[in-house]
Amino acid sequence: MVLKQNVMEDTGSPANTAASAPPPAPRDYASLGRNLIKQLGQCLVAAMVGYGCFQFSSHYFFQTVQVDGRSMAPTLADTDRYLLNRWIYHVREPGQADVVVLRDPVDNAYLVKRIVAKPGDMVHMKDGRIFVNGRVLKEAYLPRGTMTFGDPHYREQLWICGRNQYFVLGDNRNNSADSRIYGAVPRQNILGLVVL
Repeated sequence: MVLKQNVMEDTGSPANTAASAPPPAPRDYASLGRNLIKQLGQCLVAAMVGYGCFQFSSHYFFQTVQVDGRSMAPTLADTDRYLLNRWIYHVREPGQADVVVLRDPVDNAYLVKRIVAKPGDMVHMKDGRIFVNGRVLKEAYLPRGTMTFGDPHYREQLWICGRNQYFVLGDNRNNSADSRIYGAVPRQNILGLVVL
């Protein structure tokens, strides 16, 4: 009896290559860990850059502010939100009638007020009217007939704004703590212009 042995040549068929492929290499967990740490580091750097850009832009350019109180009524309503332009006073000085956010010189709180006098100006209050440098202050932004009084103990009062000082008032003259109480505010206390 003769046994026949079939010998097949390797033709490179898929079945034969799969059988001859080397076993898969074990996972390199150290490399995976390094890649994960690298990606987390990149995310952290991107988050820090984003946060830094936000802080820079809100400190030097624009931010939103919310009015708290009625000292600027009827111009600004309580709880309304506005845009604060912090950049503008890097290119120009604050001007008369600008509505600004400032740091209260007494308790360091943030306030919204209107500038009525600039450095070197003389403010005189008498009979419910405001005079700046001897002229009646025209305030078209206030309701007609609005009176402005200073300290009730005096018939009239006079202030002079020093160098880099601004005299500020709230538009709601009967309900506003402003320069009539704490005097002119230094320029560095003015943070920016409220965009109306």
